Amino acid sequence: MVEGVDDSVLGPVLARLLERSHDTAPGELAALIDHGARDLGLAGAAVYLADLQQTHLIPLAPSDGGADAALAVDGTLAGWCYRTRSQRLATDTPHLVLWLPLVDGIERIGVLRLTAPSLDPNTLERARALASLTALLVVSKTLYSDTLLTTVRTRPMTLQAELAWAFMPPRTLGTTAVTSSAVLEPAYEIGGDAFDHALGERKLHLAVVDAMGHDTASGLCAALALAGCRSTRRTDGTLADIAPVVDQALRCWVPDRLLTAVFADLDPVTGELAWVNCGHPPPLLIRRQRVVAGALARHPNLPLGLGLGPGHPNSAPPVERFQLEPGDRILIHTDGVTEARSPAGGFFGEDRLVDTVVRATAAGEPAPEALRRLSRDILDHSGHLTDDATILLAEWHPLRTPD
Repeated sequence: MVEGVDDSVLGPVLARLLERSHDTAPGELAALIDHGARDLGLAGAAVYLADLQQTHLIPLAPSDGGADAALAVDGTLAGWCYRTRSQRLATDTPHLVLWLPLVDGIERIGVLRLTAPSLDPNTLERARALASLTALLVVSKTLYSDTLLTTVRTRPMTLQAELAWAFMPPRTLGTTAVTSSAVLEPAYEIGGDAFDHALGERKLHLAVVDAMGHDTASGLCAALALAGCRSTRRTDGTLADIAPVVDQALRCWVPDRLLTAVFADLDPVTGELAWVNCGHPPPLLIRRQRVVAGALARHPNLPLGLGLGPGHPNSAPPVERFQLEPGDRILIHTDGVTEARSPAGGFFGEDRLVDTVVRATAAGEPAPEALRRLSRDILDHSGHLTDDATILLAEWHPLRTPD
């Protein structure tokens, strides 16, 4: 235990920190966390948040305007902490420096740097508790703060990208039975791609949509698709009901535009996967570090926006079903991934997509890190994407124990 600090202070200090946070401005959050760390007997604290593309950890500036430089996610101790969601200790400094992951559920949002004159189990317990509270405060303030949103952006965002990101959930969510993670590039210029995932009482809902074009109307199509998906499931609609609702919304509000999509439900208890495919590339099944060829390929259906159901020439697409095995991963992507071109004109291709994910799976990387690396590979391959590239990776792991 740190000299002069009774371990019984942990609860009161965190309670006081939480109470003070209610009327703390977002720009004062870094100073609040630092003061809380000192009240716990630590030498200081600094908050680093991952940028939108997860390439750098950007310091949250304290109220006096001073801040450290951004740190690379790859090749730094702080980045290792972020990538692996595990604590890291640096001892080559006057004070011990402890890096702790900042996690919202299982979504990585950044790291917390703590300095201390010494480290023992009681100090480590206080540090972890402070990191957990810090993550909750950051997420809470982000809901109504441009300050925190602009902190994690490295350049301006287009209008259609702003529209799309406003509708999308956190990149990663999950439980001890299921995990879903997604990435979307080019993050600041996306047009018609979007993803969604949500945990229900007895299902993990998944969606990936790809609207025709790359303009603001495309972003509106994607937003309507996510809204239609959510409004249907939140009013006890079934998976089969989603496609007609989205199709009608597109024909009403954005006529002459088409959208491909995969809407899916994964039962976390039984492992049954149900999905509807509307003109989209078929999902891929990854089992025991290999892709099971054609496992989820079905008869192709038409994109949305052409008219579905009674009174229209096209019938609603069927709900497909497949029984997963523990450890199975489902990969859903848009054609912008496989069709990403290098400067020399070569496609990224499905083989490279599969190989990258399978190698990450074999190395034991969790879905969020596998997709982060994959998105870097796609951007390195293309230099500059001319079409949106979205990837969602879901896993059924019913035997996994909590971290």
